[in-house]
Amino acid sequence: MAEDAVCAGFFRAAEGAKISCLDQFQEGNLISFVLGNLLEAFYNFFAALLNPSMWLDWSNGEALMRFIYYGASAELFFVLLIGLVIVTAIGIWKRSVMWACVRGLEGFANATGRFFAWAGLLMVLQQIIIVFMQRIFTRPDISIGFGIPLQFDISWFAEELKLFNALVVCLCVSYTFVQGGHVRVDLFYAGAKFRTKRVIDMFGALFFMIPFAIVTWLYGWFFLWRHLVTPNPSASDRLELLLRKARLLKWNVETIGFSPNGFNGYFLFKILLCAFCAMVILQAISVFYRALLEFREGPESADKYLDRDTLGEGEEAYEGTH
Repeated sequence: MAEDAVCAGFFRAAEGAKISCLDQFQEGNLISFVLGNLLEAFYNFFAALLNPSMWLDWSNGEALMRFIYYGASAELFFVLLIGLVIVTAIGIWKRSVMWACVRGLEGFANATGRFFAWAGLLMVLQQIIIVFMQRIFTRPDISIGFGIPLQFDISWFAEELKLFNALVVCLCVSYTFVQGGHVRVDLFYAGAKFRTKRVIDMFGALFFMIPFAIVTWLYGWFFLWRHLVTPNPSASDRLELLLRKARLLKWNVETIGFSPNGFNGYFLFKILLCAFCAMVILQAISVFYRALLEFREGPESADKYLDRDTLGEGEEAYEGTH
C-alpha cells in the first residue's frame, strides 16, 4: 500500500507539472515551456522507470490511458531528446562510442529489413495460390494450417496482400536507406566535396527526416489507439480527461473490412505506421552520427563499417565493366 501511494504521488506530481508546462506554452511563454520540460525530463524518466506499473499495467484502465497519453507527449519528447544529447556528447568525446551506435543502429536496420523483405516473396506466392484456387480449382475459400486450419474467403487473402506490402514499406525503410536503395535527387550533392556532402546529410537528418517522422508519429499514435480502445482517446485530450475516460475503458479492436468477407485486420496497418516512424527516427540518428564521424575523420572513413549486400564475384565483374 505504501509503495502504491508513493507511485501515485510520483505520477500526480508529474501530471501537475505537465499541466503547468502546457499552461505556459498556451500563454506563449515558449522559453519557459522548453526549459521547464528539459529540467523535468530527468525526473519524468526516473519516475516512469521506478514506477512501471503506473503505465504498463494494462489491466488498470488508468495505467493504459497514461501509456496512451505519454506515448505522444511533450514529456516523452524531451526525455528522448535529453537522452540523445547525452549519448551524442559522449560520442563526440569518444568516437568509438558513436561508431558503436552507428554499427548498432545500422545492424538493427539491416537485420529487420532482411527479415521482413521475405514478405515480398510471400506476397508473390500467395498471389499465385489465389489465382490457382480461384481460376483453376474454382474454390471460394482457402484453408491453410496444420491441426487448426486458417480458413477464410479468397477475398480475405486477396486483401491481405496489402499487409505484406505494408511490411516491406514500413519495416524495410531503414534497411533500404543503409543499402543506398532510396532515390536521391542529385541537384548539387553529387558534385559537392566530401565534407560538404556530410554537412548536407547531417542537415537532412536533423531538419527533414526527424521532424517528418515526429509529426507522423503524433498523428499515427492516436490514430492507432482510436481503433483499439473505447472511449476514443484524442490528441487534444488533457490527461485528467483521459483518466476520467478510463472508468469506461474497454478494448475494441477494429475488425471491420472493406468487403463483407475481406481482410479484417486493418489495425495492423496503424501499428506499422508507428513502427515506420520509429524506424525513420532511428535511421536519421544513424545518418547524423555517421555523417558527423566521416566529417571529422575525412574521406578515409567513408563507408566505414558499412554492411551492404553484395552479389559476390558476379557483382564485382559487373561493376568492372561499367
